[in-house]
Amino acid sequence: MRVIDYIEQGGVIMYILLALNIIGFAIMISKFFILTKESKRSSQVANELSDRVKTVTKDSDTNTIIEIAKQELSNHIAGLEKGLNTVKIIASISPLLGLLGTVIGVLVAFKVMSQTGLNNPASFAQGISMALITTVGGMIVAIPHYIGHNYLIGMVDQFETRLEKELLSDVL
Repeated sequence: MRVIDYIEQGGVIMYILLALNIIGFAIMISKFFILTKESKRSSQVANELSDRVKTVTKDSDTNTIIEIAKQELSNHIAGLEKGLNTVKIIASISPLLGLLGTVIGVLVAFKVMSQTGLNNPASFAQGISMALITTVGGMIVAIPHYIGHNYLIGMVDQFETRLEKELLSDVL
């Protein structure tokens, strides 16, 4: 059976999961390249942030300089983290959508069974098949998004730590 056959058999829920999968992978791939690029130019980013801090904190005490440097760093990191919550949401709701498909499939199966009895097992099996396919689809979408989200958050954290060290050594 081809993948498109599974998607069609899973119904609307599978099309929603497919759309979420495409959106999530697009975000994860773009964030991976952005974070890789930013990591390679961490010294340049630290210098840019340091220049901004120095223009704001002329004749300021050390605590003020540190606080403003942390604010600048936090603003820069927040820009890098944009979109990662979407990946987390996709990882969280995909199993729930799969479960919704499961419930719908079981309802369809019982509706068919109540109308025709167990005389036609093929029609009953179609609802059960939909239930199982959407469950699998939800998990197939959720697992790589969960892993990708955690990996990207780790990349952001490593970059933030390195950038913070460089920035504080520049401004102090």
